[in-house]
Amino acid sequence: MEKLHIIGGGMAGSEAAWAAAQLGVPVVLHEMRPHVGTFAHRTGNLAEMVCSNSFRSDDHERNAVGLLHWEMRAAGGIVMEMAERHRLPAGGALAVDRDPFSEAVTERLRSHPLITVEAGEITELPASGQWIIATGPLTSGALAQAIQAETGAESLAFFDAIAPIVYAESVDMSVAWRQSRYDKGETEEEQKAYLNCPMDRAQYEAFIDALLAAEKTEFHEGETAGYFDGCLPIEVMAERGRETLRFGPMKPVGLTNPHRPEKPYAVVQLRRDNALGTLYNIVGFQTKMKYGAQTSVFRMIPGLESASFARLGGIHRNTFINSPTLLDNRMRLKSRPNIRFAGQITGVEGYVESAAMGLLAGRMAAAEILGRDLPPPPPETATGALITHITGGAEAKTFQPMNVNFGLFPPIDAKGGRRGRKDRYKAYTDRAKEAFQQWLAPQG
Repeated sequence: MEKLHIIGGGMAGSEAAWAAAQLGVPVVLHEMRPHVGTFAHRTGNLAEMVCSNSFRSDDHERNAVGLLHWEMRAAGGIVMEMAERHRLPAGGALAVDRDPFSEAVTERLRSHPLITVEAGEITELPASGQWIIATGPLTSGALAQAIQAETGAESLAFFDAIAPIVYAESVDMSVAWRQSRYDKGETEEEQKAYLNCPMDRAQYEAFIDALLAAEKTEFHEGETAGYFDGCLPIEVMAERGRETLRFGPMKPVGLTNPHRPEKPYAVVQLRRDNALGTLYNIVGFQTKMKYGAQTSVFRMIPGLESASFARLGGIHRNTFINSPTLLDNRMRLKSRPNIRFAGQITGVEGYVESAAMGLLAGRMAAAEILGRDLPPPPPETATGALITHITGGAEAKTFQPMNVNFGLFPPIDAKGGRRGRKDRYKAYTDRAKEAFQQWLAPQG
């Protein structure tokens, strides 16, 4: 039987390899790490998480990303299975212990009898065979140039920033407190998965001043700061208005400070980052500040005056292709149909979305090798809404990375009058689950 070759062992590549192998197709997974490193990765493990340890909301009844979780579980995806095994308390979110998670994915893939993992960089577009390019936002320069040469157009680019991680023991708990926003979470442990650092107005204003004045990473000649709005550096948010952070990652609503009776003007949240509870990442605090500036600015946060950092934030260049122009609805490169693209390089944003597109590309490629044609999932599903968006639903001229959201779904018919938002979202997910199960059924 013909082998499926996959370039890139991130979320999308790992999920694609698993999906194809589970359907009986032999897979060769090509991963350049650790022989060729990247700015963001620390190990050579597959499915390594770098920007966050969270897969976001797990609510599959009223949240689009939670629905995507449900669909991936229904399709037997490896990412959701391993995420559940290495889940951390995080209220209504699905957060994982990132190192054991990636180690478990790596072990499962390497031990699969139909999957071979080959180390080394692929620098050219393959002329024959069935291939999936799932190299993600940090595609190597040589392969990016080969893609550009084939498509005849510049790959689009934006910049992504990583949030810092703090050692829990260095947080002053006489100032900070444990609480999930609105006390979400089924257990007491889940409700305390977050640490909260309060600010009064004067402290907030001083913090904003320091953010705006701090030394930032400079761009190279020819680069532009085309940020993805879902992952803006905090300095960029602050530049948009002094109150932007207070209505974003630093919003004080749903939290009660047990140390002081007055309501905080702003709150910095830290989310548990590992099972031991020794590491916490600063939620929403992606940054392009230089390391020295980060240390001094972040120690202005009440409770973090003596903070010790396991990792400081950083910024890196992400690339993605103009998928509406270049890909067909089977995720194949129109000019070279033996090559599919999957993951963040296609213009979806987020770990979950990336993995979901990998799962779909793996199934589609396996079906083709097995002599079958697999149509995309219905657009009423979360997976279908994403592939519809990237392969034809978006405007090519203004195409930008997109998280899954109900705005990508066909509208719900509001029979019987106007629905409330919660009821409307539940209607979206009910419809999607039925449609996704019908799509899965013929595949066995």
